[in-house]
Amino acid sequence: MNNLILLILCFSAGVLLHRYKRMPVNTPAVLNSFIIHISLPSLTLLYVHELKLTGDVWLMAAMGWLLFAMSAGCFWWLGRVMNWSRGTTGALVLTCGLGNTSYLGLPMIEAYYGHQGLASGIIVDQLGSFLVLSTLGITFAGIYSSGRPTAREMAMRVLRFPPFIALVIALCLIPMSYPEWFSVILKRMGDTLAPLALLSVGFQLRLGHLAGNGKKLALGLGFKLVLAPLLLFLLYVPLLGAHGQTIQITLFEAAMPPMITAAILATEHDLDPPFATLMVAVGLVISFATLTGWWWLMRGV
Repeated sequence: MNNLILLILCFSAGVLLHRYKRMPVNTPAVLNSFIIHISLPSLTLLYVHELKLTGDVWLMAAMGWLLFAMSAGCFWWLGRVMNWSRGTTGALVLTCGLGNTSYLGLPMIEAYYGHQGLASGIIVDQLGSFLVLSTLGITFAGIYSSGRPTAREMAMRVLRFPPFIALVIALCLIPMSYPEWFSVILKRMGDTLAPLALLSVGFQLRLGHLAGNGKKLALGLGFKLVLAPLLLFLLYVPLLGAHGQTIQITLFEAAMPPMITAAILATEHDLDPPFATLMVAVGLVISFATLTGWWWLMRGV
């Protein structure tokens, strides 16, 4: 409960700081850079190092790929039926196929499942959402715009991403023990993720451009927050018989709202930027309620 209150306060502080212009307009870029280069790699080095690699790891990693595949198929078809522009269709594929499994997901996991759940969340994020963003996400953004990323460009973006580098190092160091002082430093630096991430998200919240986008917004968020998590739940639990906290966290991550970076990617490729931003903003607000519902429903999994 204390962690959840912290998230709400930091999110609200971000909204108010932007509203009253108490911080520079580039504040989110600075905060996000710190998170990417310091907070997230620190958490990755700390908690992935403690992870016991089991068969569930592959189910955890697969979730992000399955989610994006469902989004691509669903909104390709809806785009044709509804006669949407390529930009709008591309924005929906990206924002509905990529969940906010890091900036929001990790703080929410900590709030609902405790520190011990972070290692599972990082695996879902790094082997799932992040790799999907860096490969399929960039590819589909290029397809729906005018560019075509090369295989080398995609590979270099993955290999240069600090959290991915930290993931590889952490996996290599699993057989070794960390000195106590090193673990303490990693934890202190990693603890900055939750407040800074929610402050950044709140600072970027925009509720404009609602007019004329209601139907698309309802379809997109209905898929991302309700339908897609439900389909993945039916696949993982009744069909595959998967159970335990790691599966609960995997499905909890599947229910996260659209990824902020997905909207940034859509904006960079001119894929209906106002609508992509709206998906992230409204989805974030609604998800505080829907995530509580999913957590309650999955307690017995």
